[in-house]
Amino acid sequence: MGRIAALILIGNEILSGRTRDDNIQFLATNLGELGIPLREIRVIPDVRETIVNTVVEFRARFDEVFTTGGIGPTHDDITSPCVAEAFGVPWEFHPATYDMLKEQFGEDFNAARQRMAKLPRGAVPIPNPVSRAPGFSIGNVHVMAGVPRIMRAMFHELAPTLKRGNPVFSRTWHTTSLFEGTIADGLEAIQNRFPALDLGSYPFHRDDGRRGVALVAKGQNTDDVNEAARAIYTLIKEKGGDPIEGEPPP
Repeated sequence: MGRIAALILIGNEILSGRTRDDNIQFLATNLGELGIPLREIRVIPDVRETIVNTVVEFRARFDEVFTTGGIGPTHDDITSPCVAEAFGVPWEFHPATYDMLKEQFGEDFNAARQRMAKLPRGAVPIPNPVSRAPGFSIGNVHVMAGVPRIMRAMFHELAPTLKRGNPVFSRTWHTTSLFEGTIADGLEAIQNRFPALDLGSYPFHRDDGRRGVALVAKGQNTDDVNEAARAIYTLIKEKGGDPIEGEPPP
């Protein structure tokens, strides 16, 4: 079995609808390219028990676990101490991080900002080239900021250190002359032939009236993906459709 990852989105603001999460697509795409596809995403509140229990659960089930959110200076930024609790280690000042942030903030390095210099014992900082305050990795858990620009910068710093699997490969056919109900049985039969692949059917309806369906074969075995894609092409033809390779134009 290949390597798999999970993502924990932490923050009351996401659950309330106040903040729209823009990190999922970025992480899913980039982890797929590294051969560590996302298999589960969970959104949880800023509640100590929930964070601790979710980290304990996920780090046992997945090869790599990523969290976003809750590592700033405010009272509800509790991800870091919760991860320390999940690993059973102290949450304490990380000397190099403390010195770096003290130099950055100077006289403004107050108690709230000093919280960002505390990491679980044994954690390795993830550099933050945007705003300096780092994320961190401990075991197979990688804790990053929720702000998309900062999270992406942290991920690019972290990515070279991750153990890679086989990259996820995909092929897509779309047609404007058939709809989902017409090809559903045939697509299910192809899925049964390739149980390790992720086959998807995605209807589309454009503002200019164009309608149809895109069929996607995705997986980490290139030969199987290509064979499934050929079967999808044949299915569309047999149903009287006109198969066009690639995603439908916007």
